[in-house]
Amino acid sequence: QVQLVESGGDSVQPGDSLRLSCEGIGITFKTYGMGWYRQSPGRERELVAGISPTGFTNYPDSVQGRFVASRNDAENKLYLQMNTLKPNDSGMYYCHLGKYWGQGTQVTVSS
Repeated sequence: QVQLVESGGDSVQPGDSLRLSCEGIGITFKTYGMGWYRQSPGRERELVAGISPTGFTNYPDSVQGRFVASRNDAENKLYLQMNTLKPNDSGMYYCHLGKYWGQGTQVTVSS
């Protein structure tokens, strides 16, 4: 059974940093493109970082320069380094691979 397990979400203040992790169980990452998505109340789920099998990354303008996705295929892990967090970054963050989604990890940015 394939599982994607996110961790690292927390409640932080504006300007703080967080690092999210996603661990894959029952699946091998190395041939897959993957992504981090965010969903806030009343809003659609949106891509905040994509990473190709070769490590090429892409980001929407809203997080460009602040978020960095990376992967460790040897450990079947995906990461999202989030810097200079803003209140609008609050939401549930999900790891995505193929047809699989994790259960999400909550990020709250508030003063």
